[in-house]
Amino acid sequence: MEGDNKWKILFFGGTGYIGKFMVRASVSLGHPTFVYARPLSTHGISPANAKLRDEFRGIGVTVLEGELEEHEKMVSAMREVDVVISTLPYPLVPAQLKIIQAIKAAGNIKRFLPSEFGCEEDRITALPPFQAFLDKKKCIRRAIEAAGIPYTYVSANCYGAYFINILLRPYEHKETVIVYGTGDAKSVFNYEEDIARYTIRVSCDPRACNRIAIYRLPKNVISQNELISLWEMKTGRSLKRVHVSEEELVELSQTLPDPENIPVSIIHSILVKGDLMRYDLKEDDFEVSTMYLNMDYTSIDQLLDIFLTGNPPPPTIAAFA
Repeated sequence: MEGDNKWKILFFGGTGYIGKFMVRASVSLGHPTFVYARPLSTHGISPANAKLRDEFRGIGVTVLEGELEEHEKMVSAMREVDVVISTLPYPLVPAQLKIIQAIKAAGNIKRFLPSEFGCEEDRITALPPFQAFLDKKKCIRRAIEAAGIPYTYVSANCYGAYFINILLRPYEHKETVIVYGTGDAKSVFNYEEDIARYTIRVSCDPRACNRIAIYRLPKNVISQNELISLWEMKTGRSLKRVHVSEEELVELSQTLPDPENIPVSIIHSILVKGDLMRYDLKEDDFEVSTMYLNMDYTSIDQLLDIFLTGNPPPPTIAAFA
């Protein structure tokens, strides 16, 4: 059975795009919640980041300020908690080796969730710029296993609102839409708030220990063509489709400078090849829609309604450098 204990959860990257959803979900599910973040005095901390920290404190989050280089400070923070969740952005993925060292030194962490939340990197092969991205995450997995740290790896697939903002650009009200490849490859678009709630559940669930949690939510498996048609039906508009071929994406992945070649390689993988749905689930995979049958989630249909009538997450672009 799923554990009922309210474990103490420490976040690295808790003020980032997906991190803030995770922190709020942790609090809403009743877990004592901690965020380890760079000091506000550090160059580059935005006013929005400072405001978010104030919000966190207002809902009961303990915000600890420190750098990833401060080993003893991280070890001290970890000795106060049970679970560590990293939502650090791609440029800081290798820095998780410092988190692993601190977890090993602390000796009390019941579960570590590294910064993944996208593709299942051990089961797909992508164009070189994206493959290099995946290989860095695979190195973190192997380091966790070598250290003997209890883990859960999360393959949450696509952030639904993030990709709707990129693919449909609803805030621009344009009459054209880009279709990558044929537009028929299936992908999985999960709402960020649901990704967060499922992640908090699996982080404290004994059944998910040392397993891969996959968020292949049935109502959110959809092709780009189907997504566009659904949006047209809801808005009453007819969009002109402009196709970008697979060959064009491959060429861009070879000619664009680093890191601009990474996003086109990701698009090739998930929207042209359909890598998120090209592998079968294994018997030991922890697929959340089958493990938490009593948990409702936002369908892609409902998520589009949020874009029409609600308060969707604003557009943003992931950092690759």
